[in-house]
Amino acid sequence: MSDIHIKSHDEIELMRESGRLLTQVFSALDHYIVRGMSTMEVNDFVEHYIVNTLEARPASKGQYGYQYVLNSSINEVVCHGIPSPSKKLREGDIVNIDITLEKNGFVSDSSKMYCIGQVFPAAKKLVDVTYEAMWKGIFAVKPDATTGDIGHAIQQHAEKHGFSVVREYCGHGIGREMHEAPQILHYGVPGTGTRLQEGMTFTIEPMINQGSSRTKEKNDGWTVVTKDRKLSAQWEHTILVSSTGFEVLTLRPEEHHLTL
Repeated sequence: MSDIHIKSHDEIELMRESGRLLTQVFSALDHYIVRGMSTMEVNDFVEHYIVNTLEARPASKGQYGYQYVLNSSINEVVCHGIPSPSKKLREGDIVNIDITLEKNGFVSDSSKMYCIGQVFPAAKKLVDVTYEAMWKGIFAVKPDATTGDIGHAIQQHAEKHGFSVVREYCGHGIGREMHEAPQILHYGVPGTGTRLQEGMTFTIEPMINQGSSRTKEKNDGWTVVTKDRKLSAQWEHTILVSSTGFEVLTLRPEEHHLTL
């Protein structure tokens, strides 16, 4: 626990502001992203909006040598899809847009699935179950719960619907740095792992596969795809452990009813 930074009241307020701004990015993107657009166009729109409209910093750009402000992971891409002017969004695609934002020294991180046009029912089911699984994990968050409780809730829901949980990539603590302690695995055993306490902030971001959980990294050194080339979906929020449970710092307007 010693390497986990418990946020102060003032730090939490700054985290809330960063999260609120990132929520605005997704609200703007909801009205922009359409079939036929390239993922680079999405990247450029998001960069302009963060820098010029919100006067914030896209935290992914320059992190670990990455050149872009978001990941755009389409269909069988599990995570870390690189924006490209030649990669167009096509009818029936499912795409995860993963964005980070830094304001006043604090980082927020969130991702959302977009269904492009009419998608096959099996793809829509994967997207929906992954979203539900993320929320199962979020609802497990409270002081004295454990990271294993979060992972178990996610794993149980995904596997109940016949899907598999990617194990190589996980959620993470977040604050002044994009990646802090602890790791938040999306599978696990109740009562195990790190014990949660008020003031911890971290992401919950399950990656759920239609087929096998096995993945492989492409030669570009970033893009991760499903080994069997079946579909993958992901959703992500930044979470605060509150005195009574949790607060979703990147909660979107259409989600407010979920936390009432």
